[in-house]
Amino acid sequence: MKVKDPKLLDAAEDELVGIMRRARSTPPGKPDDFAINRAEQLASVYNQLTGALYGVAVAIGFITLLVGGIGIMNIMLVSVRERTREIGVRRALGARKRTIVLQFILEAVVVSALGGALGTAVGLLGAKVVSWVSPLAATVKLSTVFFGVGFAAAVGLVFGIWPAARAANLDPVEALRHE
Repeated sequence: MKVKDPKLLDAAEDELVGIMRRARSTPPGKPDDFAINRAEQLASVYNQLTGALYGVAVAIGFITLLVGGIGIMNIMLVSVRERTREIGVRRALGARKRTIVLQFILEAVVVSALGGALGTAVGLLGAKVVSWVSPLAATVKLSTVFFGVGFAAAVGLVFGIWPAARAANLDPVEALRHE
């Protein structure tokens, strides 16, 4: 039912209750055996449901970021271990700790940014598929894409600090002996 003027909504609802009680043969004094829902009520239920789903999605996203960050950190620690001799040679030839730290942090940022870009590409493809096969309009803002890739790079930066510091703090003599 639609009302021309929102001020008449309560009167229209009272009239609708009378019509429905007659149509359903509900005797006076008995409770209504039907319900009347307003658009605001439906919107409220929708907002509650989508809010809960949004919260779950954010929690899953944070867990995924933590697991991805730990994965990047492990990859970088393995890289430090495999390149210990190279780091020792560079340090023995005069490379500063800051240069070693910068190299490994940049590697971590690049690895995670590439992963973020690949994930974004898969997400964009998924959005296109959804818009092709359903009536839902799946659009993606360019700023969201940049934010996602930038955030992935930031995760690489944060989780790459410890491996980079370990690489920079290797003793050059011990690193040269490493096989």
